[in-house]
Amino acid sequence: MNDQDPGAERHINIHLSPEVMAGVYANFANVSHSDYEFTITFARVDHEVEADEVPGVVVSRVNLSPRFMRELISAMEDNYSKWQTREGIKSLPEYGGEEGEQEDTER
Repeated sequence: MNDQDPGAERHINIHLSPEVMAGVYANFANVSHSDYEFTITFARVDHEVEADEVPGVVVSRVNLSPRFMRELISAMEDNYSKWQTREGIKSLPEYGGEEGEQEDTER
């Protein structure tokens, strides 16, 4: 029987190889889904090519359950909001930023 408190916080200890820790660069993502899962395909594409067909290479593909996809979206929204706030603070005159430097993203 498990004697742990069901509300107790758990910590996940994840180990990465140096190759995985280095990560991969992607400047394109495609999201698709089936009845059972979402798939995010990350690629690196060469946008500088002026041809009808843009060359690219898939660098990673991740399959997620619908529940985990919702959690990932929430985490990404939270982190993007924090990043946006930090970038906004950097552009304030009292922090050395120039007035009008930040684009108005709300219209």
